[in-house]
Amino acid sequence: MRIRHFTKHYETPGAVASAARHHAWLSEHVRPLRLPALSVVGPTSLTYERIDGRPARPEDLPSLAALLGDAHGAAWTSDLRPAALNTPHRFRDGTAFDDYIGPRQTALRKRLEQGHLPDQTAVQAMLGLLEKTAEGPTAFYKDSNPRNFIVTEAGDIYTVDTDDLTLAPMGYDLAKLIVTLSLTYGPLPAPAIDAALLTYNEAAERHATRLGTTDRERLDDLLALHSVLTAPYIGRNGYRYAWPRLFLRGSA
Repeated sequence: MRIRHFTKHYETPGAVASAARHHAWLSEHVRPLRLPALSVVGPTSLTYERIDGRPARPEDLPSLAALLGDAHGAAWTSDLRPAALNTPHRFRDGTAFDDYIGPRQTALRKRLEQGHLPDQTAVQAMLGLLEKTAEGPTAFYKDSNPRNFIVTEAGDIYTVDTDDLTLAPMGYDLAKLIVTLSLTYGPLPAPAIDAALLTYNEAAERHATRLGTTDRERLDDLLALHSVLTAPYIGRNGYRYAWPRLFLRGSA
């Protein structure tokens, strides 16, 4: 069978190197994820194996929750056990693996400038929520929106787009998936979210018991953070729905 390819273009060689480095790290340390093969690294482009399929939909949430729990557990076991959420980790070549706190502090302050938070009180509340969630075992953030998963006709799930990778607490990327599925397809029922969290924890704790302890309060805090961080993209990238404000715990 002839393998087809897809080429993604970048503005700078540095962006190419970062995305390729992330792909290599995920391939080595996060074996549960299926990634399209990276075949060519060009000066301003990366060429991947092309995977045919559709983006994730709400009915895929149970499978994706299990996949994320398994992936985060594998990464912790393989490389992230000693990593701290407030300190950049290091790739094998010494390049910084961005921490959890710093980039999101910057982004939350920017949301005030963009009008997505009403005042400094709301910003401080969200910064406090960020600090509150920066505890426990370290996982990674891979931007788990529906477009970054490809579900094939056979039901296999591929993870695409390695541009963004940072440290994050357990459950953070699951929360991103829940928020973005809701923004794309409409609000998910609470029982579906609860079931996804249970499935995620069960998959994570197979690697270590302490990895499967994300509770619903913690998940709600992470959902609140994502609802603010994702706000500028509503109306773009297929995000047609607003996230319910009742989940903005600690914000105005």
